[in-house]
Amino acid sequence: MSANTISHDHFIRSLLAKLPAESRDTFSDAQLIGLKAALGGRTWGVHAIDIRHSLKFWRWHYYFVFLAGRNRRELSRREENLARMATATVLTIFILMSTLLGLLVLYLVKSALGIDLIPGFHLGIWDYFI
Repeated sequence: MSANTISHDHFIRSLLAKLPAESRDTFSDAQLIGLKAALGGRTWGVHAIDIRHSLKFWRWHYYFVFLAGRNRRELSRREENLARMATATVLTIFILMSTLLGLLVLYLVKSALGIDLIPGFHLGIWDYFI
């Protein structure tokens, strides 16, 4: 960020607004840039899901925060590998469940039409649906 625009920065304006009036004009642009670099990472962005709540349990108060949203940061190699494994796992479970549901529908259609592939053998699934 250039020194010309540092005084117009939202973070710097909100930081200076919290300081006493006599201290606001004492910072140089280089100091303000340094403050933004040191403290700027502590601000939270906007999340698609932002749930914050506290619970009282006898004398103690506990809080929880659930944040979810699109990941905009660069991932490390390990995080990329974990993301690929998670995607592969979810995709595998989806395909497996879709296949099982498809086989169930085919079995129910076969049973409804009265077709016996193996005479005298029934899984008994049809009995749950009639």
